[in-house]
Amino acid sequence: MQILKWLLLAVLVAGAAILILRLVFPLPDVSARPHEIALPPDAQGRIGRAFADRIAAHPGQTGVVALGNGHDALASRLTLADLAETSIDAQYYIWHDDTSGLLLLDALHRAAQRGVRVRLLLDDNGIPGLDPLLATLNAQENFQIRLFNPSTVRSPKYLGYAIDFFRMNRRMHNKSMIVDGSAAIIGGRNIGDEYFQIGNAFYLDMDAVAVGQVVPETSAVFDAYWNAASVIELERVVGGAGDIAAFEARTAALRETGEARELLGVVESSARAAVEGRVAHEWTHVQLVADDPAKGQGIATEDQLMISRLAQILGGIETRLDLVSAYFVPSRRGTDVFSDLARKGIEVNILTNALNTTDVLLVHAGYTKYRRDLLQAGVKLYELKLRGAQSDKQIFPMGISGASLHAKTFAVDHRRVFIGSFNFDPRSVDLNCEMGFLIDSPIMAAQVSTAFDDTIPLVSYQPALTPEANMAWVETLPEGLTEIYQQEPGATWLQQIAIAVIGILPVEWLL
Repeated sequence: MQILKWLLLAVLVAGAAILILRLVFPLPDVSARPHEIALPPDAQGRIGRAFADRIAAHPGQTGVVALGNGHDALASRLTLADLAETSIDAQYYIWHDDTSGLLLLDALHRAAQRGVRVRLLLDDNGIPGLDPLLATLNAQENFQIRLFNPSTVRSPKYLGYAIDFFRMNRRMHNKSMIVDGSAAIIGGRNIGDEYFQIGNAFYLDMDAVAVGQVVPETSAVFDAYWNAASVIELERVVGGAGDIAAFEARTAALRETGEARELLGVVESSARAAVEGRVAHEWTHVQLVADDPAKGQGIATEDQLMISRLAQILGGIETRLDLVSAYFVPSRRGTDVFSDLARKGIEVNILTNALNTTDVLLVHAGYTKYRRDLLQAGVKLYELKLRGAQSDKQIFPMGISGASLHAKTFAVDHRRVFIGSFNFDPRSVDLNCEMGFLIDSPIMAAQVSTAFDDTIPLVSYQPALTPEANMAWVETLPEGLTEIYQQEPGATWLQQIAIAVIGILPVEWLL
């Protein structure tokens, strides 16, 4: 009884503390905020003029280019920002205070100084240490910053989870950038050096840049998020704007470093190619698939969820599915879907991170629970093995390279390709807001399928079941030989224990 009394007292004290903190740090009311929308597409701007003839020649279609190389992906963003004349709308889950993050913030700041309206929407979970800098930029003319589901407690920010967990646990995982209403980039990359192949450790990832039909749809989705009830103006939760001159001096010095000069050289050539119309787009049908921002409040209906659209797509598969998912936790529902496809004779190939390349052990533990069932159904699994940070244009589809997997893409029936932010895990399905392009492209789909057929086996372990139904991992060596592991490659005994324990805990809904 004494223990129960102490437990009850602890619950009462914790509840009182949460109530007091909520009163001291209330969530701002945005119900009376004016609705703000994207500016009309700038047909007379440099981007609009560069693609006007090709857009007119392909009515109802979208010109799209896959961005597998990290330097190209950063250069494309910086180039569009430099070419902007009327508007830049960008939303990201993570934005780091590093070389790429500062170069992009500098590009947005310089655009705002030119009179370009800049709207930057950031998930509050992914901007550690950036409050002073963001407050400084937000105070500048033409530069607006809003935060998705922000913590009203800024330091220590994790207290926000303690007082409002179920709101704070819902994050905006979207990544998009729309310039002059004429060009858009979306995909799997956040803003940080590891996403753009800067430094010694970086991610394998994928984006797509688009012009034409799908761009206004992408702008409309941005507007829906920008005006959502879960989005708060930065100045209502973050104070302390500093001197913009200090930021300008810092970025000016950064631009003079050898690393930045090399990157900016790529930007200069990219800008020239874009303006001169030398960028080779594939013109085709592109669908934007996105969660309704109501998901950020936990009130989205089934038909407002991205997974409902994806379920329709997966349900119509006829011959083959090639899926790349950095964080793959299929859950029982997803395992049944993939298993049913395989049992129908549909080829199902899935690439995810191996234990020694994942950056989230919890997610890997969630995946291992379903690995055996998938293999028994005939699904082919590949786990990206630990390698150096090397260029892999001859290995991965569309030139993607990296030491750890972060991409989220899949190809269906050699005809369609998805590129976006959606991982096949419970967090993407139920909690996080996601988006992506579904592209009708036999060319891109063939690149993904060819990679699974020819080269992904060379850089991954292939889990398999022995005749005795035990787990094994097959590694294909360069000489054509194979090596078979009876234990998970690279796993320490402590990791194996952790995976086993996590696997039985009721935490899958958080993964």
